[in-house]
Amino acid sequence: MSELRQAVEDLQDPRDAQGLVDVQRLEAEQEGAASPRSSSSSSSSSSSVSSSYSAGAESLRQGAELSMMADLVSFLLLKYRRKQPTTRAEMLSILRAYQHHFPVVFSQASECMQLVFGVDVKEVDPKEHLYILVPTLGLTCDGMQGDERSMPKNGLLVILLGVIVLGGEGAPEEEVWGALGVMGVHPGREHFIYGEPRELITKAWVQEGYLEYRQVADSDPARHEFLWGPRAHAETSKLQVLEHLFRLNSKGPISFPSLSEEAVSNEEEGA
Repeated sequence: MSELRQAVEDLQDPRDAQGLVDVQRLEAEQEGAASPRSSSSSSSSSSSVSSSYSAGAESLRQGAELSMMADLVSFLLLKYRRKQPTTRAEMLSILRAYQHHFPVVFSQASECMQLVFGVDVKEVDPKEHLYILVPTLGLTCDGMQGDERSMPKNGLLVILLGVIVLGGEGAPEEEVWGALGVMGVHPGREHFIYGEPRELITKAWVQEGYLEYRQVADSDPARHEFLWGPRAHAETSKLQVLEHLFRLNSKGPISFPSLSEEAVSNEEEGA
């Protein structure tokens, strides 16, 4: 069980810590602490207490929303793996008593799906609020390699394509691993979403035509580099990939791995 899961476990069931109910209680007590009936001699103390309650309420709210986002991402991953659409009503049912938080939670969950898993949540029927889940940037490979239990990996593929674009025509292998290492993706080390990345990057995606992996000419000792493969050129463009990278950078993608790991853990437990 991840640290995030432990931290938000009590907020997932309204019968336990009551999540946002506690936020409302703290806010009510905060208002009491700031009541005009308080004497002027205690104004400084009241201000300190008010600040403490505000911080506590905000912490509880963020924790509750993070838990709800993990639940919704887990649900969306399940729908994607089953190639099923979903509706607003279905997603609202995931939030149970906290449906009024849906706009914020849905926005963050959709962002996580796109940036981490490479899956877009698209509304195809505004009247019925019907959504489909498709690989981002028009890529036709879902990255799951036919394994029902594996996770979508297109998020990593798009980032890798972007690293190659930023490197010019090709990206040296050592630079690629250096960039992916920032995300916690290392050769020879199992990743909770991407599996063993060297096998994925140098073999699977090369065979599928998304990447080229070749030895640098006249290099001694031998060095390798990555280039776009013909399938990548056919399905997306360098401009689209760069726009995706800029969006990812502006959203702070490093904040998503813990959330996505929580969602993966939730889905595995529900399987």
